[in-house]
Amino acid sequence: MSAALDEFCGSVFWNASYLARPDADLPVCFQQTVLVWVPLGFFWILAPWQLLPMCRSRTKKSSVTKLYIIKQVLATLLMLTAVAELALAFVEDTEQNPLPAVLYTNPSLYIATWLLVLLIHDARRFCLCRDSGVLFCFWALSLLCGILPFQSLLRRALQEPISDVPRFVLFFIFYGLQLLLFLVSGCSDIAPETKEITKKNPEVTASFLSSVTFEWYTSTVFKGYRKPLEVEDVWELKDKDKTRAIYTTFEKNMKTAVKKAQAELEKRKRKRRRQEGDHGNNMSKAQSQDVLVLEEKQPKKKKKGNKEDASLRKDFPRGWLVKTLCKTFWQNLLMSVAFKLVHDGLVFVSPQLLKLLIAFVSDEESFVWQGYLYAILLFLTALIQSLCLQQYFSLCFQLGTNVRASLIAAIYKKALTMSSTTRKESTVGETVNLMSADAQRFMDMTNFVHQLWSSPLQIILSIVFLWGELGPSVLAGIAVMVLLIPINGFLVAKAKTIQVKNMKNKDERMKMMSEILNGIKILKLFAWEPSFEKRVNEIRARELKNLVNFSYLQSISIFVFTCAPFLVSLASFAVYVLVDENNILDAQKAFTAISLFNVLRFPMAMLPLVLSSLVQTNVSTARLERYLGGEDMDTSAIHHNPIAGSAVRFSEATFAWEQDGNAAIRDITLDIVPGSLVAVVGAVGSGKSSLVSAMLGEMENVKGHINIQGSLAYVPQQAWIQNATLKDNILFGSELDEARYQQVIKACALLPDLALLPAGDQTEIGEKGINLSGGQKQRVSLARAVYSNADIYILDDPLSAVDAHVGKYLFEHVLGPKGLLQNKTRILVTHSISFLPQVDNIVVLVAGAVSEHGSYSTLLANRGAFAQFLNTYGSQEENASEKNTPAVASAEDQEQGDEDEPCVEEGPEDVVTMTLKREASIRQRDFSRSLSKNSTNSLEKAQEEPPKKLKGQQLIEKETVETGKVKFSMYLRYLRAVGLWYSFWVAMGYVAQYVAFVGTNLWLSAWTDDAQHYLNQTYPVEQRDLRIGVFGALGVSQALFLLFATILSAQGAVRASRVMHQQLLSNILRVPMSFFDTTPTGRIVNRFAKDIFTIDETIPMSFRSWLSCFMAIISTLLMICLATPFFALVIIPLSIFYYFVLRFYVSTSRQLRRLDSVTRSPIYSHFGETVSGLSVIRAYGHQERFLQQNENTMDINQKTVYSWIISNRWLAIRLEFVGSLVVFFSALLAVISKGTLEGGIVGLSVSSALNVSQWKLFLIPGWGCSREL
Repeated sequence: MSAALDEFCGSVFWNASYLARPDADLPVCFQQTVLVWVPLGFFWILAPWQLLPMCRSRTKKSSVTKLYIIKQVLATLLMLTAVAELALAFVEDTEQNPLPAVLYTNPSLYIATWLLVLLIHDARRFCLCRDSGVLFCFWALSLLCGILPFQSLLRRALQEPISDVPRFVLFFIFYGLQLLLFLVSGCSDIAPETKEITKKNPEVTASFLSSVTFEWYTSTVFKGYRKPLEVEDVWELKDKDKTRAIYTTFEKNMKTAVKKAQAELEKRKRKRRRQEGDHGNNMSKAQSQDVLVLEEKQPKKKKKGNKEDASLRKDFPRGWLVKTLCKTFWQNLLMSVAFKLVHDGLVFVSPQLLKLLIAFVSDEESFVWQGYLYAILLFLTALIQSLCLQQYFSLCFQLGTNVRASLIAAIYKKALTMSSTTRKESTVGETVNLMSADAQRFMDMTNFVHQLWSSPLQIILSIVFLWGELGPSVLAGIAVMVLLIPINGFLVAKAKTIQVKNMKNKDERMKMMSEILNGIKILKLFAWEPSFEKRVNEIRARELKNLVNFSYLQSISIFVFTCAPFLVSLASFAVYVLVDENNILDAQKAFTAISLFNVLRFPMAMLPLVLSSLVQTNVSTARLERYLGGEDMDTSAIHHNPIAGSAVRFSEATFAWEQDGNAAIRDITLDIVPGSLVAVVGAVGSGKSSLVSAMLGEMENVKGHINIQGSLAYVPQQAWIQNATLKDNILFGSELDEARYQQVIKACALLPDLALLPAGDQTEIGEKGINLSGGQKQRVSLARAVYSNADIYILDDPLSAVDAHVGKYLFEHVLGPKGLLQNKTRILVTHSISFLPQVDNIVVLVAGAVSEHGSYSTLLANRGAFAQFLNTYGSQEENASEKNTPAVASAEDQEQGDEDEPCVEEGPEDVVTMTLKREASIRQRDFSRSLSKNSTNSLEKAQEEPPKKLKGQQLIEKETVETGKVKFSMYLRYLRAVGLWYSFWVAMGYVAQYVAFVGTNLWLSAWTDDAQHYLNQTYPVEQRDLRIGVFGALGVSQALFLLFATILSAQGAVRASRVMHQQLLSNILRVPMSFFDTTPTGRIVNRFAKDIFTIDETIPMSFRSWLSCFMAIISTLLMICLATPFFALVIIPLSIFYYFVLRFYVSTSRQLRRLDSVTRSPIYSHFGETVSGLSVIRAYGHQERFLQQNENTMDINQKTVYSWIISNRWLAIRLEFVGSLVVFFSALLAVISKGTLEGGIVGLSVSSALNVSQWKLFLIPGWGCSREL
């Protein structure tokens, strides 16, 4: 092979002696072949795929830009240089002096390559992102490989006259043009057509370099630094990341997987039935009777027992969810695997380079160029490792958010389509839990799912490399690690037990707080605040006692984790030097081993956590599979066939609430004529509401069917009101027709209410219609139905919640023969007998069956069930009307007295208007009185801000979000709550720990230098024992100081938790009632739930980790400076860069976390609202609109979460770059200072630098404190 290449080049291909000298170089043949063909090979393998857009794309080419022209001109010039080089070869080639083949081959290859580059530039015009990642990598690789010929030619030119001037000039022109193309490729090429898209999301058109370094996100970071970010400032999601796109793919895969799982379920059921059948056949008659008796008794026990256990026994389609997720997101999974593999491989390169660097410093005969090469390689390894890791994390976190989005969308859609039987199995709270807790658990799991294969791989590779360094002695260190796993497991189990106890206390406290907040009026009326405060404090005391125990366990766990690295290295090194007298610990072995043990620590710590997370995710998987695999609503019994002269027809319809339950309505055969008014009457429990539910498809069909011709509108018995304006509640997604709208408002007696409502029909209605009376809610619900202009109206006793006079008005103007709906089909369920003479047909229900039906006079003459019904309800209504009349009269008198205007007594409208006005004005008076007591600042601010909202248009005050950085006084307030002495001694504990840490490392460095001092001598036993003893003592003291600090911080944190909760509870119980009118209960509950959890657990942990990482970085930089004092000069610019990056990041990240929290609440609120109004949404057929609304709400939250993920990666890549520079400069200064340094101190310096980038990243969670505070 070598001989053939020698002939091909006309010179020697490889000669090792070229490198064995101070001015090392590579043979010319090697430079002309390997260094040229490697980049070209990479390009030709990947380039053809870049031409695919040209073949596939149906879109039009985007415009030519200046950047595109520059690229094409440079590529053409490159091609001309290759043509010139080929022409030169032809000119110089003579029979007497033939040129080597390489001078023809390389220019020809380059001509073909530059032609392909021109084509790729053109093909990228079909794509949104016009920059090619393959081309960028090719330019980078080509320039890197070209550095060696570049320096060779330059050195030769300086030493002697240039022999081949044309090729010399052509090479430098060629290298310069490539460099220009590389720089141009780093810029984003944005076509005029895509500028609008770029404004919404610059990532879409970002260049490869910008995407890899997240440079496109810098403008958001600057914006976030200048002013607090708002939702509008956050970039839009890419189309493929929107909920609709993700869920469409997920749903398609889910349907296929669920079908297979249901087929498996049927097989299991059949198998079980066969087994039970065989079992039954083999039993005697007496035995089978006993079994029947037992089976009868069993359900009774189940009812008394835990209902959840009974539902768990019920089988459901299994094992489809994970498969569906893998099938949906396989591309993301594959790409992240690729990045993780490259990263994991490079993790083991750094310790080997460190070993070579220590050998270089220790060896006086080694060449300087080797040291510089190792320093550059360390920097490049760290840089590529960092780029791969950040891409991997970015993909994993995107996967997490996309999985959460698809699961929430699936749960929401399921809620809209599920059958009543499935609905009964889970409450609204449980379903919201599926959305929040279970979907979140999947999101957390997907972030680290690759650790399941990566951790074992890293552990195996670490052990292999460690064995190479220390031989069998490494088993001692691994044994210590393995022994620590069960200790860790025991601590985790104990902590889990305490957490479970504490969750019960938390639940009990939150239940008590919810009761207090729901009954706050009564509480304040009877002045019960002190007694309830005492009860809450008792529960809180139990909670804090458990919290202290948990914190102590955590301290022991941290103590064990801190002991682990030094115990492992102590065991390995001690065994290594004790086993054999000839084994002397030198710097190469010690620091390479320590670097490998540091690599090993992460996967060994992560693997148990990921496995426990996997167990928890399995529980969530089962819960989600049961819910999403449940039966959908079966509307096959509801037909929509056109039948002349029939609007609704029941044909022997029998329906039940459960599949195998008793029929709620049976054998109903009924025909309702279009345009008629049909009243459905009957005693309580006779099946009137069941009849309505059957028509809406909410019940299980036993036999028969119902035929409905036309669209439906439904007014439920309990009015369902959305948290929106009054106008939006009436329009309900329909287009506004002002004339019809006004007509509907007048007919539904809402004009008097609008006159008194603060912002008219623009008034915001609170949660569940909190600021409307029962009658007002019902009239809004009726107005919604009337405005929808449907063909058939199903009215489930809409007049029961309104006053008798108002009811009469509504019947006359809306429902009756002369009302707005006179030409529509109306099915009215009612108890009010006064309207029955005016209806066309009356249906009398008894025990779920139609007893009789006909006109009022016919049924009265029959003297059947209807006559009995009239006797029962007639007497009740007379009594009610007698009671109502004086009240209305007094209202009339008051209204006349107040208004000083003559009233027309005849018109019933006036009586109605007065009643309504009085009702609304009393309610408004009460409400405004409570508001005026405590007019809050935020409301005033909201009114000042443009666009000015009318007073009352916004009832619920917007939650105030703190902006900007956290004031120092806030930190001081927390430290005071902890106790200033506690804070001081905790800090001292950490300082002492890191003094011991520096001492341990310096001692190890001195120990490894003994190998040089006692070269070719017997190592003294006393010296060996002293080294091991002091190393162990320093390590133990380091862990003991940390234990002291963490125990003190645990006590201080619990003290702060007690103080803060007491202040919060005391304040909430003593604020005036107006505060509760304008603040949603959920917001107050959130303060006692999430925020108290943050104070209890998150802030202490964040403070501890921040303090620990800060001290680690200071001590590491101190050690590097001790080794190479000039490093202090490098620290200054790096620290300035670090500080500014962090300062920009923190303000942006903090605000994005706040936005995530603010935009997440509407998802759950909208879901809760949807579930409570499910029958109404289904009746109107508005499922698609609500799905769309959910997707929009989800997308707003998704974009804030995505933006936060990118902000983290933006920061991480910059900080890791600082870390890579620290490694590079520590190695470079070690090379420069060669001869004055020992191998041990160099090993200490560079191995510390390799850790610094890790510590820098862990500093960031500490900044989380500022967010949480």
